Amino acid sequence: MRVYIAAVGKARGGPEQALIDRYVARIPWPITVREVEAKRHGGGTDAQRREEAALLGAAVPSSALLIALDERGMVLTSLAFAERIRGWRDAGVSDLAFLIGGAEGLDDSLRRRATLVLAFGPMTWPHLLARGMLTEQLYRAHQILAGHPYHRA
Repeated sequence: MRVYIAAVGKARGGPEQALIDRYVARIPWPITVREVEAKRHGGGTDAQRREEAALLGAAVPSSALLIALDERGMVLTSLAFAERIRGWRDAGVSDLAFLIGGAEGLDDSLRRRATLVLAFGPMTWPHLLARGMLTEQLYRAHQILAGHPYHRA
């Protein structure tokens, strides 16, 4: 199974990027991180979200199962998240794509296309921290599925 993380905005080094890199390097699944940036224009927030949605959609395989990260999404435990991944893997899903929007959030079109809309709780998280949290949870899910003691409930 291949994993894609498509996110609005560029990570420019620092401790957040180091955290992301650390977990990506530990995950045995092939992971591709693609960063996109939309041009700022006077079309307003809806236009900004639509442009970012088009860029995010183009950054992942068209056949990928989409998981949108959004504060209005479902909150899962780490075990439930791992079980979702197990189910997709066992069903033959070859590409998972996690989508992280920009400061204005994700466009409704992406949330509607997503198989799962996932939240890391009701709080709003900085995008780089959300990437770090996602990569850690992907690593944790792999460890849970492998029966490794990294995860302790």
